[in-house]
Amino acid sequence: MSELIVIGYDDPAVARDAFTTVQDLQRDYVVHLNGLAVVSVDADGETHVDTPSRIVGASVTSGAVWGAIFGLLFLLPGVGLLTGAAVGGLIGKLSKSGLDDRFRQQVQNLLKPGSAAVVIMTSKLTDDKFTVAMQPHGGTVLKTSLSDADEKELAEQLAGTQ
Repeated sequence: MSELIVIGYDDPAVARDAFTTVQDLQRDYVVHLNGLAVVSVDADGETHVDTPSRIVGASVTSGAVWGAIFGLLFLLPGVGLLTGAAVGGLIGKLSKSGLDDRFRQQVQNLLKPGSAAVVIMTSKLTDDKFTVAMQPHGGTVLKTSLSDADEKELAEQLAGTQ
């Protein structure tokens, strides 16, 4: 099972500090990352994404799923208007697995001009240590889950092997 955690911040500098903390937590084996990014929105409303160059332990499958989820959350604002069996199936599967329009809207609401969010996809998390380490940064936390079966099915859909 993977957890998708989005932590919103009013100050992009705080989000970058939180991003660094998450990377430190991975090195300390508190979190096992499948994906990590800071998404910021500048004063003009333009979205910017910063990801680490490499996430140790992330598989190709989790990377593909991460990319799809990330794209649907942040990079495709008109996703409801898209057509096509592959995209439609992927969106439908994400909706059933907890990544529905409501969650997407909550994420979008966090990202106002001048704000930022840390986006974390993890397959293992030591909750108490993670919470203590992240607490000084504050923020608004959104969280949802993907089962192992959902992740596998999403990866297969992305690879086109149904």
